[in-house]
Amino acid sequence: MDEESPTREIARRVRDERRRQGMDQRTLALVANVGVRSIHRIESGEQTIRLDILLRVLRALGMQLTVTSRARS
Repeated sequence: MDEESPTREIARRVRDERRRQGMDQRTLALVANVGVRSIHRIESGEQTIRLDILLRVLRALGMQLTVTSRARS
């Protein structure tokens, strides 16, 4: 099975957490102070989402983005 791309993984995790917390996209947008379209773009896995928007959404969900070094092959 193919490994999930980082963009798709973020999209899935954001969507799953939003749903787990019982929020619709509009509510999350209000809590994160972003547009509903931004939530849709994140959850659709669009690759051109602004980092500051993504971080606001993650923060609103109680999540964080962690960056680590990849093992070199």
